[in-house]
Amino acid sequence: MNLTMLDARAGVVRRWQPMAAVSLLVVSALLTGCGDKKDRGASQTAAKVNKDEITVHQINFVLQQQRGLRPDQAEAASKQILERLIDQQLALQKAEDLKVDRDPRVVQQIEAARREVISRAYLEKVGEGAPKPGPEEIKKYYDEKPALFSDRRVYSIQEIAIEAKPEQVAELREKLGASKNITEFVDFLKAKDYKFSGNQAVRAAEQLPLNSLDAFSKMKDGQAMVVPAQNGVQVVFLAGSRSQPVTEEQARPAIEQYLVNERKRKLVEDDLKAMRAAAKIEYVGKFAESAASAPTAPAAPAPAAAPAPAASGGLSPTDISKGMGLK
Repeated sequence: MNLTMLDARAGVVRRWQPMAAVSLLVVSALLTGCGDKKDRGASQTAAKVNKDEITVHQINFVLQQQRGLRPDQAEAASKQILERLIDQQLALQKAEDLKVDRDPRVVQQIEAARREVISRAYLEKVGEGAPKPGPEEIKKYYDEKPALFSDRRVYSIQEIAIEAKPEQVAELREKLGASKNITEFVDFLKAKDYKFSGNQAVRAAEQLPLNSLDAFSKMKDGQAMVVPAQNGVQVVFLAGSRSQPVTEEQARPAIEQYLVNERKRKLVEDDLKAMRAAAKIEYVGKFAESAASAPTAPAAPAPAAAPAPAASGGLSPTDISKGMGLK
């Protein structure tokens, strides 16, 4: 059978990485170490490390950064966090003894962390003004995205990432369209000495890039999609799919979260534009030469709201946000 060609732009799905929690621990410890130690006395002590204390407040702060942590996991996680904070405090004390905190590179990193934390806190405050969408807006979004909700499907796909030069793409498209099955196309890649790698996955609609979902929803089993990639192309072959719709009631929490975050993003973007317009910004030296043609720095994204529990058999806001470009 012939493989139908559908073109779509590739989307990037950003996923939570465990190392982010460790980074937060490092920044938290640095900033806490720079503050007034008298403030710590107001919090309950969890451990004493030589002359310093680690408080329950510090542990709770790190716990709040753990996405998807169930209540029954909190106690075990708290103990692990405390042990890491103890190790961190020991390292911090030794660093202070050796005056590592006065190293110019360390000072710069601390200042950079301070700037990031404070500026992000301001942007979060701006985003707090975003109103929640009403029932009519939620229904409108639900109706406009059938591939994500009422006509939602779960896709069994085979992906082939191919390294190719721009002039080779046409040949790949032509051969894929003429191939009877994906095996024949892979044999062609091997015969032509193309460098490629393959992967198989089962992905629901919300786990696909939102800007490619409409193209996926129009595909039939056995068809293929060609997606431009940085070093060539990616071929996505739809081996099979099954219908698994989601009702408006099940999708409502996720839709509400997404729309709120979009409004937060817009508020932050508009606020930064207004501040740039009101500020006197002067580029100096080599930066002045290209300032006129350089694009305006993108607004920092508004932080995602905490996900609400999913309805039984439905989607959680975290799941659906994977296909909506949320963090």
